[in-house]
Amino acid sequence: RRLAPLNEDNGRFLLLAALIAAYLSAGATVFSALESPSEAAAQLRWNRTLHNFSRIFNISLPELRAFLRSYEAAMAAGIRVDALRPRWDFPGAFYFVGTVVSTIGFGMTTPATVAGKVFLIVYGLFGCAGTILFFNLFLERIISLLAFIMKACHERQLRRSGLLPPNFRRGPAVSGVGSLVGWKPSVYHVLLILGIFAVTLSCCASAMYTAVEGWNYVDSLYYCFVTFSTIGFGDLVSSQNAAYQNQGLYRFGNFVFILMGVCCIYSLFNVISIVIKQVLNWVLKKLECSCCPKCRKSSARLGRRNAITPGARLRRQNLSMDTDGQYDSDTEGRRLSGEMISMRELTASNKVSLAILQKQLSETANGYPRNVCINTRQNGFSAGVGALAIMNNRLAETSDSR
Repeated sequence: RRLAPLNEDNGRFLLLAALIAAYLSAGATVFSALESPSEAAAQLRWNRTLHNFSRIFNISLPELRAFLRSYEAAMAAGIRVDALRPRWDFPGAFYFVGTVVSTIGFGMTTPATVAGKVFLIVYGLFGCAGTILFFNLFLERIISLLAFIMKACHERQLRRSGLLPPNFRRGPAVSGVGSLVGWKPSVYHVLLILGIFAVTLSCCASAMYTAVEGWNYVDSLYYCFVTFSTIGFGDLVSSQNAAYQNQGLYRFGNFVFILMGVCCIYSLFNVISIVIKQVLNWVLKKLECSCCPKCRKSSARLGRRNAITPGARLRRQNLSMDTDGQYDSDTEGRRLSGEMISMRELTASNKVSLAILQKQLSETANGYPRNVCINTRQNGFSAGVGALAIMNNRLAETSDSR
């Protein structure tokens, strides 16, 4: 018995997994080539320094190594030679919980008690979930704002070209203007705007860290990317000295920059993921075009045997609505399709179609109709979940990606 071919979603998933594995291997090769010689040289210098110190001060190597282990334990506990601010006062604890719920996790502060570790598990469970929801809502609003601005620019361009009347206003009249029906902003324009904003924000934050923390500008840029992307290595951590000039103002600015930077980079990452998805779709189409017609015909026969996909059900429903010939019973639908349809699948399909129609009618009544196509493959999760669904609903190039 022949196995059915992979569908588009599984093919995209496997292709992306293969590309990620290749990307990880390439990154590991590059970093190993760049950092391994430096690590070996540093280890050699340290061994030479250790032996010279032991010989000059007449201290045995085992005693010296035991002392250094105690020093490493003190470092892990947050104890430093220079004076640092308290780690667990309210500002320090607030900084810690902010890095927990945002998944930055610098690691410079960790709970040492059993009660603190148990509370962190429960606290992080709800805190991380709520913060991810906040990031998604921020993404939805920033995309809506950009779409509003870009649509205003698009209308202005149409007025200049004479395709829109000078007294045109948004509202119910928009349905009569063919140039604006179903208009959506370009994903590449949104990517460019978010990229410019992220670079500008990182440059401004780096200037602040260079002036206040005393880092060089490259280290400050590195810290901004590591923090804003929630990687959080912890080799550089801001606002850790005991005192700063204008300390309250600096802490507030640090909080604002980290919050805005994480939200902006999160949105940028999601837009980049949409572009990557488009590339994967293009590769899959190229691979499908290279397949022989015989294989495609065989795949079509296997796909239609004893099963109906949600897209096929909705396409048949849309056809029946266009011809004013709704199915009166499940058996009549079977006679027209020649396939078995369970009542559970048909009921779920009808609910989805009804929800789409209700949404379309509501938006049309409010004067802001959207180009909602009923014959798309809409089930509960077909447009994606979370940030992916937001991008699919608001950007133009993703409308036909599925």
